[in-house]
Amino acid sequence: MKTAVSIPDDIFARAERLASRERRTRSEVYATAVDEYLARHVRDEVTDRMNRVCDKVGESGDAFLDVAGRQVLDRVEW
Repeated sequence: MKTAVSIPDDIFARAERLASRERRTRSEVYATAVDEYLARHVRDEVTDRMNRVCDKVGESGDAFLDVAGRQVLDRVEW
């Protein structure tokens, strides 16, 4: 897909040098950069979702289940 974006001149120049040095197209450099950025931030989404689940532990109304659920979560290495 074609798109147009505006970026600061210094970033553009650095990306151009990288593309030239690695003999890659500008599109390859930008696509790889965006892909890596997105991959790093997917973890944030997973963490946010897990935090929402953890926040709900303790809302069952059953004291035993609440304590047991918290103990299980405390023992799991995240």
